[in-house]
Amino acid sequence: MNGRLNDSVVSKCSLGLPKSELTGRIGDMSNTPSGRTLDCTRTNPLGLEKGTYIQEIGYDDDVDFALREAIEKVTGEEMADEDVDDVFDAIVMWWRSDDPDLTDAIVDAQTTLTDGGVVWLLTPKAGREGHIAPVDINAAAPTAGMHVTKTVSVCDDWSAVRLVGKKSYG
Repeated sequence: MNGRLNDSVVSKCSLGLPKSELTGRIGDMSNTPSGRTLDCTRTNPLGLEKGTYIQEIGYDDDVDFALREAIEKVTGEEMADEDVDDVFDAIVMWWRSDDPDLTDAIVDAQTTLTDGGVVWLLTPKAGREGHIAPVDINAAAPTAGMHVTKTVSVCDDWSAVRLVGKKSYG
């Protein structure tokens, strides 16, 4: 790789952020066999788009503030509090092992989610306080009527699990 980003790579990673704001934010190509992709996590780790209306659940002082700012910058909107009663395109749900029942929380989150909407379940990474084992997430999601479609590393301390309704495999 020549160290320069072509336009297709920039648009794939930025989803609307100008090239000038990407300088120094997109990592180099990984040399490991399992990671030969560009690190777009600092720009738009959840693949959100401008205008996506998001509700944030489980906000506390341990959330990743840089990630929150990145989400709001990409969508162009502040995330709504969990007390807002509206219909949302996506839910960002910060969840820890000592929070109430995960299955119930996923069920509750769907009450404000539009048909075809996505729940991004953010949990502390392994080895961090509050980590939730993937097996527990994989058990809770289908019980709550959702499927786990992918997991991404979104920042140093948090991973995100994408959950969609059983009829929305996209």
